[in-house]
Amino acid sequence: MDFGYLATTTAGTAVLDPDSDTLSVTGGATPVGGTPHCAEFVGAAQSNAVVNIKVPKQPSTLTRVGGTETMSASNFTLQGGLSRRALAKMDSFTFRVGATLNIAAAQVEGTYVGTFDVTVQYP
Repeated sequence: MDFGYLATTTAGTAVLDPDSDTLSVTGGATPVGGTPHCAEFVGAAQSNAVVNIKVPKQPSTLTRVGGTETMSASNFTLQGGLSRRALAKMDSFTFRVGATLNIAAAQVEGTYVGTFDVTVQYP
């Protein structure tokens, strides 16, 4: 997941939409470069299967590289909005996950990194 380069004048958000793989901003956030894109995952069904895909319900903390400043990513969304998908035998599948980056008014400039868990379950 990459929100690209953002400038801020006041607090705002940057939202990655997994359906269109595009970035939108609110408040004082302005895109200024980079190539924003959602996280993309690939899986494979073992047999005629239904898979359940779970994205985080809680925010994930991102920390500035070389510093202690943080911001959060929240409202994780799954492409197509469906967490349960039926797949044919040995069918591979790709899906994207988007989120909202919450940017403070005085956010320190830098590269922020973090992790989040996505679970694919075969019931």
